[in-house]
Amino acid sequence: MKSKLLNIESIVSQRERRPDLLQLFMTGFAMPYLVLRIRRDHLIEDSLSELSRHPPEDLKKELKVHFVGEEAIDEGGVQKEWFQLIIREIFDIKYGMFTYNTETRNYWFNNNSTDFLEYSLIGNLLALAIYNGVILDVHFPHLVYKKLAGLKPNLEDLKQSNPSLAIGLEKLLKFEGNVEDTFERTFQISYEYFGEMRSYDLKPNGASIALTNENRQEYVDLYVKYLLEDSVQKQFDAFLKGFKMICDSAGFRMFRYEELELLICGSATLDFEALEKNTKYDNGFTKDHQTVKNFWSVVHSLTLDQKKKLLFFATGSDRSPIGGLGTLGFAVVRHGEDSDRLPSAHTCFNILLLPEYKTKEKLQERLLAAIDNAEGFGML
Repeated sequence: MKSKLLNIESIVSQRERRPDLLQLFMTGFAMPYLVLRIRRDHLIEDSLSELSRHPPEDLKKELKVHFVGEEAIDEGGVQKEWFQLIIREIFDIKYGMFTYNTETRNYWFNNNSTDFLEYSLIGNLLALAIYNGVILDVHFPHLVYKKLAGLKPNLEDLKQSNPSLAIGLEKLLKFEGNVEDTFERTFQISYEYFGEMRSYDLKPNGASIALTNENRQEYVDLYVKYLLEDSVQKQFDAFLKGFKMICDSAGFRMFRYEELELLICGSATLDFEALEKNTKYDNGFTKDHQTVKNFWSVVHSLTLDQKKKLLFFATGSDRSPIGGLGTLGFAVVRHGEDSDRLPSAHTCFNILLLPEYKTKEKLQERLLAAIDNAEGFGML
């Protein structure tokens, strides 16, 4: 229900900023859309430049993306491709804005990074995705959405960004021996900054305050605060500023952090029966075509992990919209006669291109080969 209210608010907000098109044509008074003109080889630079030249109220207009030198008209597919491309690039570890935890498979803010404009851009992207109904393939811990909702993090939240350290701090709190003699620590911690070790006092004169049984709860609380708040304060503030530039309405503030995550990332619940029921077909395929029947038979036999891979391969995300997979707008299109060619996808439009494989066994082998070896988003 809340998502519908937010959607209505988004539509109303966009329409309030959309003048009569005839008046626009006659006077050139205003642009009814937020139009971004992006060069593919300058993706982040142009995105920052384009978004920064618009006042905040324009960012709530319906988004249209135009890739310079291309003729495609954005009816939703181009904007989705832009989201996919920029999310993939800006979250690349080589870019240095986020760290990646292989244990949790989540990203966290890199406290060594000073690319504050880029963090603001990420905030813009999440908010724009909400306003334009696009599900993003971002992998933040729940903590990020709690912070967006104004909630304070705790030790339990640390488990999603640094589980090993969180477990160590839990053991410290439960330790039954003499903490001071056993651990010989103070309220000063060390961290790495561009290869150099630095010190940080968790409280004034921390280096002179011994860690004891009596003050260990305070130590843990301050350590968690440092890791999840203080150490990334500038990076997160820039991210939050970019987000609130667009999403700071009464409708948005109704959402709990769990609901906010669903708006941005979709649901992890995958109902492939609903997906099959609502799938469209084209170029010779129908729901009664034997290849299509074989396809769904194979899909329903896959493991959950394989189904996620298939969904990601075909749509650019392994999660479903809030309304479920039945609202995804998925299509399976015949892509030529039987051949050894692998299936492919137009992720921007949620289209799976499937050759007319003659046997179910061949379809399964080719489909699994495609989803197991796909790079990036499998886009054409």
